[in-house]
Amino acid sequence: MVSIPAQSPPQSATHDVTNQAPPLAPYDASEDHALLEGLRREGAGWAEEGIRALGVRAGGEEAQEWGEQANRHEPELRTHDRYGHRIDEVDFHPSWHHLMRTAVAEGLAGAPWADDRSGAHVARTAGGLVWGHTEAGHGCPTSMTYAAVPALRAEPDLAKIYEPLLTSRVYEPGLRVPTEKPGLLAGMGMTEKQGGSDVRTNTTTATPTGEPGVYTLRGHKWFTSAPMCDVFLVLAQAPGGLTCFLVPRILPDGSRNTFRVQRLKDKLGNRSNASSEPEFDRTVAWRVGPEGLGVKTIIEMVNCTRLDCVMSSATLMRKTLVEAGHHACHRSAFGARLIDQPLMRNVLADLALESEAATTLTLRLAGAADRAVRGDAGERAFRRIATAVGKYWVTKRGPAFTAEALECLGGNGYVEDSGMPRHYREAPLLSIWEGSGNVNALDVLRALGREPDTAEALFAELALARGADARLDAAVVSLRQQLAETDQVGARRLVERMALALQASLLVRHAPHPVADAFCATRLGGDWGHAFGTLPAGVGLDAILERALPGRN
Repeated sequence: MVSIPAQSPPQSATHDVTNQAPPLAPYDASEDHALLEGLRREGAGWAEEGIRALGVRAGGEEAQEWGEQANRHEPELRTHDRYGHRIDEVDFHPSWHHLMRTAVAEGLAGAPWADDRSGAHVARTAGGLVWGHTEAGHGCPTSMTYAAVPALRAEPDLAKIYEPLLTSRVYEPGLRVPTEKPGLLAGMGMTEKQGGSDVRTNTTTATPTGEPGVYTLRGHKWFTSAPMCDVFLVLAQAPGGLTCFLVPRILPDGSRNTFRVQRLKDKLGNRSNASSEPEFDRTVAWRVGPEGLGVKTIIEMVNCTRLDCVMSSATLMRKTLVEAGHHACHRSAFGARLIDQPLMRNVLADLALESEAATTLTLRLAGAADRAVRGDAGERAFRRIATAVGKYWVTKRGPAFTAEALECLGGNGYVEDSGMPRHYREAPLLSIWEGSGNVNALDVLRALGREPDTAEALFAELALARGADARLDAAVVSLRQQLAETDQVGARRLVERMALALQASLLVRHAPHPVADAFCATRLGGDWGHAFGTLPAGVGLDAILERALPGRN
Protein backbone atom coordinates (compact mmCIF):
# COMPACT_ATOMS: atom_id res chain seq x y z
CA MET A 1 0.00 0.00 0.00
CA VAL A 2 1.26 3.47 -0.93
CA SER A 3 1.70 5.81 2.02
CA ILE A 4 0.12 9.25 1.48
CA PRO A 5 1.64 12.13 3.47
CA ALA A 6 -0.67 13.54 6.09
CA GLN A 7 -0.22 17.11 4.78
CA SER A 8 0.19 17.07 1.01
CA PRO A 9 0.60 20.43 -0.74
CA PRO A 10 -2.53 21.88 -2.32
CA GLN A 11 -3.05 20.96 -5.97
CA SER A 12 -2.70 24.60 -7.02
CA ALA A 13 0.90 24.66 -5.85
CA THR A 14 1.93 22.94 -9.09
CA HIS A 15 0.40 25.82 -11.05
CA ASP A 16 2.06 28.79 -9.41
CA VAL A 17 2.82 31.39 -12.06
CA THR A 18 6.31 32.83 -11.85
CA ASN A 19 8.73 34.50 -14.24
CA GLN A 20 5.97 35.68 -16.57
CA ALA A 21 5.64 39.26 -17.75
CA PRO A 22 2.56 41.09 -16.47
CA PRO A 23 0.12 42.54 -19.01
CA LEU A 24 1.53 45.54 -20.84
CA ALA A 25 -1.70 47.54 -20.59
CA PRO A 26 -2.16 50.15 -19.37
CA TYR A 27 0.69 51.98 -21.05
CA ASP A 28 1.24 55.20 -22.98
CA ALA A 29 1.43 54.55 -26.73
CA SER A 30 2.72 58.11 -27.29
CA GLU A 31 5.76 57.59 -25.06
CA ASP A 32 8.09 57.69 -28.04
CA HIS A 33 10.79 60.33 -28.46
CA ALA A 34 10.99 59.89 -32.24
CA LEU A 35 7.24 60.41 -32.57
CA LEU A 36 6.95 63.50 -30.39
CA GLU A 37 10.08 65.13 -31.77
CA GLY A 38 8.88 64.52 -35.33
CA LEU A 39 5.45 65.92 -34.49
CA ARG A 40 7.02 69.19 -33.34
CA ARG A 41 9.59 69.33 -36.13
CA GLU A 42 7.02 68.86 -38.89
CA GLY A 43 4.83 71.72 -37.69
CA ALA A 44 2.18 70.11 -35.49
CA GLY A 45 3.51 70.78 -32.01
CA TRP A 46 0.16 72.37 -31.23
CA ALA A 47 -1.36 68.85 -31.32
CA GLU A 48 0.99 67.29 -28.76
CA GLU A 49 -1.38 67.44 -25.81
CA GLY A 50 -4.08 65.68 -27.80
CA ILE A 51 -1.66 63.08 -29.14
CA ARG A 52 -0.45 62.33 -25.63
CA ALA A 53 -4.02 61.92 -24.39
CA LEU A 54 -4.83 59.63 -27.31
CA GLY A 55 -1.69 57.60 -26.59
CA VAL A 56 -2.81 56.97 -23.02
CA ARG A 57 -6.23 55.95 -24.26
CA ALA A 58 -4.78 53.67 -26.97
CA GLY A 59 -2.63 51.83 -24.44
CA GLY A 60 -5.46 51.53 -21.92
CA GLU A 61 -7.01 48.21 -21.02
CA GLU A 62 -10.37 49.10 -22.57
CA ALA A 63 -9.01 50.09 -25.99
CA GLN A 64 -6.64 47.11 -26.09
CA GLU A 65 -9.58 44.85 -25.36
CA TRP A 66 -11.56 46.48 -28.16
CA GLY A 67 -8.77 45.58 -30.58
CA GLU A 68 -8.68 41.98 -29.42
CA GLN A 69 -12.46 41.56 -29.56
CA ALA A 70 -12.84 43.18 -32.98
CA ASN A 71 -10.46 40.57 -34.39
CA ARG A 72 -11.83 37.65 -32.44
CA HIS A 73 -15.42 38.37 -33.55
CA GLU A 74 -15.02 38.92 -37.27
CA PRO A 75 -17.52 40.78 -39.49
CA GLU A 76 -20.36 38.75 -40.95
CA LEU A 77 -22.09 39.26 -44.29
CA ARG A 78 -25.90 39.24 -44.52
CA THR A 79 -26.94 39.18 -48.17
CA HIS A 80 -30.71 38.99 -47.51
CA ASP A 81 -33.13 39.93 -44.77
CA ARG A 82 -35.57 37.43 -43.25
CA TYR A 83 -38.12 38.14 -45.98
CA GLY A 84 -35.74 37.49 -48.87
CA HIS A 85 -34.93 41.09 -49.76
CA ARG A 86 -31.36 41.70 -50.90
CA ILE A 87 -29.64 43.94 -48.32
CA ASP A 88 -25.89 43.20 -48.58
CA GLU A 89 -25.01 44.41 -45.10
CA VAL A 90 -22.06 43.55 -42.87
CA ASP A 91 -22.44 43.14 -39.13
CA PHE A 92 -19.59 44.08 -36.79
CA HIS A 93 -18.85 43.45 -33.13
CA PRO A 94 -19.53 46.49 -30.90
CA SER A 95 -15.78 46.82 -30.29
CA TRP A 96 -15.28 47.67 -33.96
CA HIS A 97 -17.70 50.55 -33.62
CA HIS A 98 -15.96 51.78 -30.45
CA LEU A 99 -12.66 51.86 -32.33
CA MET A 100 -14.17 53.58 -35.35
CA ARG A 101 -16.05 56.14 -33.27
CA THR A 102 -12.85 57.13 -31.48
CA ALA A 103 -10.77 57.26 -34.67
CA VAL A 104 -13.25 59.49 -36.50
CA ALA A 105 -13.76 61.75 -33.48
CA GLU A 106 -9.99 62.16 -33.15
CA GLY A 107 -9.72 63.36 -36.75
CA LEU A 108 -8.08 60.23 -38.19
CA ALA A 109 -10.48 60.13 -41.15
CA GLY A 110 -11.14 63.19 -43.35
CA ALA A 111 -10.96 65.91 -40.71
CA PRO A 112 -7.56 67.43 -41.71
CA TRP A 113 -8.99 68.62 -45.02
CA ALA A 114 -11.32 70.93 -43.08
CA ASP A 115 -8.58 72.15 -40.71
CA ASP A 116 -6.71 75.27 -41.84
CA ARG A 117 -3.94 74.93 -39.26
CA SER A 118 -0.46 74.23 -40.57
CA GLY A 119 0.47 70.69 -39.61
CA ALA A 120 -3.09 69.32 -39.59
CA HIS A 121 -2.09 66.35 -41.77
CA VAL A 122 0.97 65.72 -39.60
CA ALA A 123 -1.22 65.67 -36.50
CA ARG A 124 -3.49 63.10 -38.15
CA THR A 125 -0.53 60.88 -39.01
CA ALA A 126 0.82 61.12 -35.47
CA GLY A 127 -2.62 60.21 -34.19
CA GLY A 128 -2.57 57.13 -36.39
CA LEU A 129 0.86 56.18 -35.07
CA VAL A 130 -0.51 56.01 -31.53
CA TRP A 131 -4.14 54.93 -32.02
CA GLY A 132 -2.90 52.15 -34.29
CA HIS A 133 -1.56 50.44 -31.17
CA THR A 134 -5.13 49.19 -30.66
CA GLU A 135 -5.49 47.25 -33.92
CA ALA A 136 -4.93 47.84 -37.62
CA GLY A 137 -8.11 46.77 -39.41
CA HIS A 138 -10.25 49.80 -38.67
CA GLY A 139 -7.51 52.00 -40.12
CA CYS A 140 -8.64 50.92 -43.60
CA PRO A 141 -11.97 52.83 -43.79
CA THR A 142 -10.51 55.87 -42.01
CA SER A 143 -7.60 55.91 -44.49
CA MET A 144 -9.86 55.63 -47.52
CA THR A 145 -12.15 58.35 -46.22
CA TYR A 146 -9.14 60.61 -45.75
CA ALA A 147 -7.86 59.80 -49.23
CA ALA A 148 -11.21 60.24 -50.98
CA VAL A 149 -11.42 63.99 -50.35
CA PRO A 150 -8.68 65.22 -52.73
CA ALA A 151 -9.92 62.88 -55.47
CA LEU A 152 -13.49 64.07 -55.07
CA ARG A 153 -12.34 67.66 -55.56
CA ALA A 154 -11.90 66.83 -59.24
CA GLU A 155 -15.69 67.29 -59.41
CA PRO A 156 -16.44 70.50 -57.45
CA ASP A 157 -20.22 70.06 -57.46
CA LEU A 158 -19.91 66.64 -55.79
CA ALA A 159 -17.23 67.87 -53.41
CA LYS A 160 -19.51 70.66 -52.27
CA ILE A 161 -22.10 68.09 -51.20
CA TYR A 162 -19.93 65.33 -49.78
CA GLU A 163 -16.75 66.92 -48.47
CA PRO A 164 -18.34 68.44 -45.34
CA LEU A 165 -19.66 64.97 -44.48
CA LEU A 166 -16.40 63.13 -45.21
CA THR A 167 -14.47 65.60 -43.05
CA SER A 168 -16.92 65.30 -40.16
CA ARG A 169 -15.79 63.93 -36.79
CA VAL A 170 -19.08 62.09 -36.31
CA TYR A 171 -19.26 58.33 -36.85
CA GLU A 172 -22.69 56.94 -37.63
CA PRO A 173 -22.79 53.32 -38.79
CA GLY A 174 -25.69 52.00 -40.84
CA LEU A 175 -26.93 52.70 -44.33
CA ARG A 176 -29.22 55.59 -45.14
CA VAL A 177 -29.29 58.54 -47.54
CA PRO A 178 -25.78 60.01 -47.29
CA THR A 179 -26.88 63.63 -47.13
CA GLU A 180 -29.12 62.83 -44.16
CA LYS A 181 -26.21 61.54 -42.04
CA PRO A 182 -23.92 63.71 -39.87
CA GLY A 183 -20.80 62.02 -41.18
CA LEU A 184 -19.77 59.61 -43.93
CA LEU A 185 -17.16 56.98 -44.65
CA ALA A 186 -15.73 56.34 -48.11
CA GLY A 187 -14.36 53.15 -49.63
CA MET A 188 -12.92 52.41 -53.01
CA GLY A 189 -13.32 49.77 -55.70
CA MET A 190 -10.42 49.82 -58.12
CA THR A 191 -9.06 46.32 -58.75
CA GLU A 192 -10.62 43.47 -60.70
CA LYS A 193 -9.74 39.79 -60.83
CA GLN A 194 -8.18 39.88 -64.28
CA GLY A 195 -5.84 42.79 -63.58
CA GLY A 196 -5.22 43.65 -59.93
CA SER A 197 -2.94 46.69 -59.86
CA ASP A 198 -3.17 46.93 -63.67
CA VAL A 199 -6.40 48.90 -63.46
CA ARG A 200 -6.27 49.89 -67.13
CA THR A 201 -7.43 46.34 -67.92
CA ASN A 202 -10.65 46.87 -65.92
CA THR A 203 -13.75 45.57 -67.66
CA THR A 204 -16.46 47.19 -65.52
CA THR A 205 -18.44 49.42 -67.88
CA ALA A 206 -20.02 52.82 -67.31
CA THR A 207 -22.96 53.78 -69.52
CA PRO A 208 -24.13 57.42 -69.62
CA THR A 209 -27.74 58.12 -68.71
CA GLY A 210 -29.78 61.04 -69.90
CA GLU A 211 -28.78 63.01 -66.79
CA PRO A 212 -25.49 64.95 -67.05
CA GLY A 213 -22.69 63.29 -65.09
CA VAL A 214 -24.77 60.25 -64.14
CA TYR A 215 -23.93 56.75 -65.38
CA THR A 216 -24.85 53.15 -64.69
CA LEU A 217 -22.15 50.60 -63.95
CA ARG A 218 -21.95 46.91 -64.72
CA GLY A 219 -19.12 44.66 -63.57
CA HIS A 220 -17.42 42.85 -60.70
CA LYS A 221 -14.74 44.21 -58.35
CA TRP A 222 -12.19 41.86 -56.83
CA PHE A 223 -11.00 43.52 -53.63
CA THR A 224 -13.19 46.26 -52.20
CA SER A 225 -12.55 46.85 -48.54
CA ALA A 226 -15.03 48.26 -46.07
CA PRO A 227 -18.27 47.49 -47.97
CA MET A 228 -20.27 49.07 -45.14
CA CYS A 229 -19.03 52.54 -46.16
CA ASP A 230 -21.56 55.09 -47.39
CA VAL A 231 -19.93 56.00 -50.71
CA PHE A 232 -17.22 54.51 -52.93
CA LEU A 233 -14.81 55.78 -55.53
CA VAL A 234 -14.83 53.26 -58.36
CA LEU A 235 -12.98 52.93 -61.66
CA ALA A 236 -14.91 51.86 -64.75
CA GLN A 237 -14.61 52.05 -68.52
CA ALA A 238 -16.71 54.92 -69.86
CA PRO A 239 -17.01 55.69 -73.59
CA GLY A 240 -14.03 58.03 -73.23
CA GLY A 241 -11.85 55.55 -71.34
CA LEU A 242 -11.10 54.61 -67.74
CA THR A 243 -12.96 57.01 -65.46
CA CYS A 244 -13.52 57.58 -61.76
CA PHE A 245 -17.05 57.45 -60.32
CA LEU A 246 -18.78 58.05 -57.00
CA VAL A 247 -21.10 55.20 -56.02
CA PRO A 248 -23.41 55.66 -53.00
CA ARG A 249 -24.84 52.62 -51.24
CA ILE A 250 -28.16 54.44 -50.77
CA LEU A 251 -29.58 56.64 -53.52
CA PRO A 252 -31.01 60.13 -52.89
CA ASP A 253 -34.57 58.77 -52.99
CA GLY A 254 -33.79 56.32 -50.17
CA SER A 255 -33.65 53.20 -52.34
CA ARG A 256 -30.71 50.80 -52.27
CA ASN A 257 -28.21 51.10 -55.06
CA THR A 258 -27.21 47.79 -56.62
CA PHE A 259 -24.12 46.78 -54.68
CA ARG A 260 -24.26 43.01 -54.39
CA VAL A 261 -21.62 41.76 -51.97
CA GLN A 262 -20.85 38.32 -53.35
CA ARG A 263 -18.59 37.31 -50.48
CA LEU A 264 -16.14 38.56 -47.86
CA LYS A 265 -12.50 37.67 -48.37
CA ASP A 266 -10.98 35.07 -46.03
CA LYS A 267 -7.71 36.92 -45.43
CA LEU A 268 -4.42 36.09 -43.74
CA GLY A 269 -4.72 39.09 -41.44
CA ASN A 270 -6.69 42.32 -41.14
CA ARG A 271 -9.50 40.10 -39.92
CA SER A 272 -11.52 42.80 -38.20
CA ASN A 273 -11.97 44.66 -41.49
CA ALA A 274 -14.40 43.38 -44.09
CA SER A 275 -13.00 43.10 -47.62
CA SER A 276 -15.45 42.13 -50.31
CA GLU A 277 -16.28 41.36 -53.91
CA PRO A 278 -19.16 43.62 -54.97
CA GLU A 279 -21.08 43.19 -58.20
CA PHE A 280 -22.55 46.17 -60.06
CA ASP A 281 -25.61 45.79 -62.28
CA ARG A 282 -27.20 49.03 -63.47
CA THR A 283 -25.60 50.61 -60.43
CA VAL A 284 -26.06 54.38 -60.38
CA ALA A 285 -22.81 56.38 -60.28
CA TRP A 286 -21.72 60.00 -60.59
CA ARG A 287 -18.66 60.83 -62.68
CA VAL A 288 -15.66 62.28 -60.80
CA GLY A 289 -13.40 64.16 -63.18
CA PRO A 290 -13.37 63.92 -66.98
CA GLU A 291 -13.85 60.68 -68.87
CA GLY A 292 -10.60 58.88 -69.57
CA LEU A 293 -8.72 60.50 -66.69
CA GLY A 294 -9.62 58.02 -63.98
CA VAL A 295 -6.03 57.20 -63.01
CA LYS A 296 -5.07 60.86 -62.88
CA THR A 297 -8.13 61.59 -60.75
CA ILE A 298 -7.29 59.00 -58.13
CA ILE A 299 -3.53 59.64 -57.98
CA GLU A 300 -3.95 61.96 -55.00
CA MET A 301 -5.94 59.25 -53.29
CA VAL A 302 -3.10 56.81 -53.85
CA ASN A 303 -0.56 59.24 -52.41
CA CYS A 304 -2.63 59.47 -49.25
CA THR A 305 -3.23 55.77 -48.78
CA ARG A 306 0.41 54.92 -49.48
CA LEU A 307 1.43 57.29 -46.71
CA ASP A 308 -0.95 55.42 -44.43
CA CYS A 309 0.69 52.12 -45.40
CA VAL A 310 4.03 53.54 -44.23
CA MET A 311 2.38 54.88 -41.07
CA SER A 312 0.73 51.55 -40.28
CA SER A 313 3.98 49.63 -40.76
CA ALA A 314 5.81 52.06 -38.50
CA THR A 315 3.02 51.64 -35.95
CA LEU A 316 3.31 47.85 -36.01
CA MET A 317 7.06 48.15 -35.54
CA ARG A 318 6.69 50.42 -32.55
CA LYS A 319 3.90 48.36 -30.99
CA THR A 320 5.79 45.06 -31.29
CA LEU A 321 9.03 46.65 -30.09
CA VAL A 322 7.27 47.90 -26.96
CA GLU A 323 5.78 44.43 -26.41
CA ALA A 324 9.18 42.79 -26.85
CA GLY A 325 10.89 45.27 -24.54
CA HIS A 326 8.23 44.84 -21.87
CA HIS A 327 8.62 41.07 -21.97
CA ALA A 328 12.41 41.27 -21.81
CA CYS A 329 12.24 43.51 -18.76
CA HIS A 330 10.12 41.03 -16.80
CA ARG A 331 11.40 37.67 -17.99
CA SER A 332 14.56 35.98 -16.65
CA ALA A 333 16.60 33.17 -18.16
CA PHE A 334 19.94 31.64 -17.30
CA GLY A 335 20.21 33.69 -14.14
CA ALA A 336 19.50 37.18 -15.48
CA ARG A 337 16.70 39.32 -16.89
CA LEU A 338 16.51 39.09 -20.67
CA ILE A 339 16.92 42.86 -20.97
CA ASP A 340 20.27 42.61 -19.15
CA GLN A 341 21.70 39.98 -21.46
CA PRO A 342 24.01 41.44 -24.12
CA LEU A 343 22.65 39.52 -27.09
CA MET A 344 19.03 40.41 -26.31
CA ARG A 345 20.07 44.04 -25.89
CA ASN A 346 21.64 43.88 -29.33
CA VAL A 347 18.42 42.54 -30.84
CA LEU A 348 16.22 45.14 -29.15
CA ALA A 349 18.58 47.99 -30.02
CA ASP A 350 18.64 46.91 -33.66
CA LEU A 351 14.86 46.81 -33.73
CA ALA A 352 14.82 50.23 -32.07
CA LEU A 353 16.95 51.68 -34.87
CA GLU A 354 14.59 50.30 -37.51
CA SER A 355 11.54 51.57 -35.65
CA GLU A 356 12.91 55.09 -35.19
CA ALA A 357 13.95 55.29 -38.84
CA ALA A 358 10.44 54.24 -39.92
CA THR A 359 8.68 56.67 -37.59
CA THR A 360 10.94 59.58 -38.52
CA LEU A 361 10.43 58.97 -42.23
CA THR A 362 6.67 58.64 -41.76
CA LEU A 363 6.42 62.04 -40.11
CA ARG A 364 8.69 63.63 -42.72
CA LEU A 365 6.36 62.31 -45.43
CA ALA A 366 3.36 63.66 -43.53
CA GLY A 367 5.05 67.04 -43.29
CA ALA A 368 5.67 67.01 -47.03
CA ALA A 369 2.02 66.12 -47.66
CA ASP A 370 0.86 68.93 -45.40
CA ARG A 371 3.04 71.51 -47.14
CA ALA A 372 2.25 70.15 -50.60
CA VAL A 373 -1.49 70.65 -50.18
CA ARG A 374 -0.71 74.23 -49.12
CA GLY A 375 1.06 74.90 -52.42
CA ASP A 376 4.74 74.13 -51.81
CA ALA A 377 5.97 72.84 -55.18
CA GLY A 378 9.27 71.51 -53.82
CA GLU A 379 7.52 69.53 -51.13
CA ARG A 380 5.04 68.23 -53.69
CA ALA A 381 7.90 66.85 -55.79
CA PHE A 382 9.60 65.37 -52.72
CA ARG A 383 6.34 63.82 -51.57
CA ARG A 384 5.76 62.29 -55.00
CA ILE A 385 8.95 60.23 -54.97
CA ALA A 386 9.62 59.82 -51.25
CA THR A 387 6.18 58.40 -50.50
CA ALA A 388 6.66 55.66 -53.09
CA VAL A 389 10.18 55.00 -51.78
CA GLY A 390 8.94 54.84 -48.18
CA LYS A 391 5.98 52.67 -49.12
CA TYR A 392 8.30 50.16 -50.76
CA TRP A 393 10.93 49.96 -48.03
CA VAL A 394 9.18 50.45 -44.69
CA THR A 395 6.40 48.01 -45.53
CA LYS A 396 9.01 45.50 -46.74
CA ARG A 397 10.79 45.72 -43.38
CA GLY A 398 7.59 45.18 -41.42
CA PRO A 399 7.22 41.37 -41.64
CA ALA A 400 10.86 40.67 -40.72
CA PHE A 401 10.64 43.16 -37.89
CA THR A 402 7.46 41.74 -36.36
CA ALA A 403 8.83 38.21 -36.67
CA GLU A 404 11.94 39.19 -34.71
CA ALA A 405 9.90 41.02 -32.08
CA LEU A 406 7.65 37.97 -31.73
CA GLU A 407 10.72 35.78 -31.27
CA CYS A 408 11.81 37.94 -28.33
CA LEU A 409 8.82 36.48 -26.48
CA GLY A 410 9.79 32.93 -27.40
CA GLY A 411 6.93 30.45 -27.27
CA ASN A 412 4.80 32.99 -25.44
CA GLY A 413 4.86 35.14 -28.57
CA TYR A 414 3.61 32.30 -30.75
CA VAL A 415 0.28 31.91 -28.97
CA GLU A 416 -2.70 34.02 -29.94
CA ASP A 417 -3.27 35.39 -26.43
CA SER A 418 -0.04 37.38 -26.67
CA GLY A 419 -1.39 39.41 -29.59
CA MET A 420 1.87 39.00 -31.50
CA PRO A 421 0.48 36.55 -34.10
CA ARG A 422 -2.16 39.12 -35.02
CA HIS A 423 0.52 41.76 -35.58
CA TYR A 424 2.62 39.30 -37.58
CA ARG A 425 -0.29 38.43 -39.88
CA GLU A 426 -1.03 42.12 -40.37
CA ALA A 427 2.46 43.11 -41.49
CA PRO A 428 2.52 41.61 -45.04
CA LEU A 429 -0.71 43.37 -46.03
CA LEU A 430 0.93 46.78 -45.96
CA SER A 431 3.43 45.88 -48.68
CA ILE A 432 0.57 44.61 -50.86
CA TRP A 433 -2.12 47.24 -50.28
CA GLU A 434 -1.87 50.17 -52.73
CA GLY A 435 0.57 48.32 -54.92
CA SER A 436 3.04 45.57 -54.14
CA GLY A 437 6.79 46.11 -53.97
CA ASN A 438 7.23 45.82 -57.73
CA VAL A 439 4.46 48.33 -58.40
CA ASN A 440 6.03 50.89 -56.09
CA ALA A 441 9.55 50.32 -57.38
CA LEU A 442 8.32 50.83 -60.94
CA ASP A 443 6.42 53.92 -59.82
CA VAL A 444 9.68 55.39 -58.56
CA LEU A 445 11.28 54.78 -61.96
CA ARG A 446 8.25 56.35 -63.62
CA ALA A 447 8.53 59.45 -61.46
CA LEU A 448 12.25 59.77 -62.15
CA GLY A 449 11.67 59.46 -65.90
CA ARG A 450 8.66 61.71 -66.26
CA GLU A 451 9.12 64.23 -63.44
CA PRO A 452 12.81 65.25 -63.18
CA ASP A 453 12.02 67.61 -60.32
CA THR A 454 11.38 64.58 -58.10
CA ALA A 455 15.03 63.49 -58.25
CA GLU A 456 16.13 67.07 -57.61
CA ALA A 457 13.85 67.24 -54.56
CA LEU A 458 15.18 63.96 -53.18
CA PHE A 459 18.84 64.96 -53.53
CA ALA A 460 18.09 68.40 -52.10
CA GLU A 461 16.75 66.64 -49.00
CA LEU A 462 19.81 64.39 -48.79
CA ALA A 463 22.10 67.39 -49.18
CA LEU A 464 20.82 68.83 -45.90
CA ALA A 465 22.97 66.24 -44.09
CA ARG A 466 26.05 66.61 -46.29
CA GLY A 467 29.30 66.45 -44.35
CA ALA A 468 27.76 65.05 -41.17
CA ASP A 469 28.65 61.40 -41.82
CA ALA A 470 31.17 60.05 -44.32
CA ARG A 471 29.20 56.85 -44.87
CA LEU A 472 26.10 58.81 -45.78
CA ASP A 473 28.06 61.09 -48.11
CA ALA A 474 29.49 58.05 -49.91
CA ALA A 475 26.03 56.48 -50.17
CA VAL A 476 24.61 59.61 -51.79
CA VAL A 477 27.45 59.74 -54.35
CA SER A 478 26.87 56.07 -55.17
CA LEU A 479 23.14 56.67 -55.42
CA ARG A 480 23.59 59.41 -58.02
CA GLN A 481 25.69 57.10 -60.14
CA GLN A 482 23.24 54.22 -59.80
CA LEU A 483 20.37 56.51 -60.71
CA ALA A 484 21.82 57.02 -64.16
CA GLU A 485 22.40 53.33 -64.75
CA THR A 486 19.32 51.59 -63.33
CA ASP A 487 16.77 49.83 -65.49
CA GLN A 488 13.72 47.85 -64.42
CA VAL A 489 15.77 44.83 -63.32
CA GLY A 490 17.62 46.95 -60.75
CA ALA A 491 14.62 48.95 -59.58
CA ARG A 492 14.32 47.30 -56.19
CA ARG A 493 18.00 47.73 -55.42
CA LEU A 494 17.80 51.41 -56.36
CA VAL A 495 14.71 52.11 -54.28
CA GLU A 496 16.15 50.29 -51.28
CA ARG A 497 19.26 52.47 -51.41
CA MET A 498 17.13 55.59 -51.79
CA ALA A 499 15.16 54.64 -48.70
CA LEU A 500 18.21 53.89 -46.58
CA ALA A 501 19.95 57.10 -47.60
CA LEU A 502 16.81 59.10 -46.86
CA GLN A 503 16.30 57.48 -43.46
CA ALA A 504 19.98 57.93 -42.60
CA SER A 505 19.92 61.60 -43.58
CA LEU A 506 16.92 62.21 -41.33
CA LEU A 507 18.53 60.42 -38.39
CA VAL A 508 21.87 62.18 -38.87
CA ARG A 509 20.07 65.52 -38.75
CA HIS A 510 17.52 64.84 -36.04
CA ALA A 511 18.37 61.80 -33.87
CA PRO A 512 20.98 61.51 -31.09
CA HIS A 513 24.45 60.54 -32.30
CA PRO A 514 24.36 56.91 -31.04
CA VAL A 515 21.20 56.26 -33.08
CA ALA A 516 22.43 57.91 -36.27
CA ASP A 517 25.91 56.41 -35.98
CA ALA A 518 24.65 52.86 -35.49
CA PHE A 519 22.17 53.21 -38.35
CA CYS A 520 24.82 54.51 -40.77
CA ALA A 521 27.36 51.88 -39.68
CA THR A 522 24.96 49.02 -40.33
CA ARG A 523 22.52 50.08 -43.06
CA LEU A 524 25.05 52.09 -45.09
CA GLY A 525 28.49 51.00 -43.90
CA GLY A 526 27.92 47.27 -44.25
CA ASP A 527 28.97 46.45 -40.68
CA TRP A 528 25.89 44.32 -40.14
CA GLY A 529 24.72 40.73 -40.51
CA HIS A 530 21.65 39.42 -42.30
CA ALA A 531 19.40 39.36 -39.23
CA PHE A 532 18.38 41.78 -36.50
CA GLY A 533 20.67 41.65 -33.49
CA THR A 534 23.94 41.87 -35.40
CA LEU A 535 24.99 45.41 -34.45
CA PRO A 536 28.79 45.70 -34.28
CA ALA A 537 30.78 46.17 -31.10
CA GLY A 538 31.14 49.73 -29.96
CA VAL A 539 27.70 51.06 -30.85
CA GLY A 540 25.83 52.79 -28.06
CA LEU A 541 23.37 50.04 -27.10
CA ASP A 542 22.54 51.63 -23.75
CA ALA A 543 21.76 55.04 -25.26
CA ILE A 544 19.70 53.52 -28.07
CA LEU A 545 17.63 51.41 -25.68
CA GLU A 546 17.10 54.19 -23.17
CA ARG A 547 15.75 56.39 -25.95
CA ALA A 548 13.52 53.71 -27.44
CA LEU A 549 12.29 52.14 -24.20
CA PRO A 550 12.63 54.84 -21.54
CA GLY A 551 12.47 53.44 -18.03
CA ARG A 552 12.13 49.87 -19.29
CA ASN A 553 15.76 48.85 -19.56
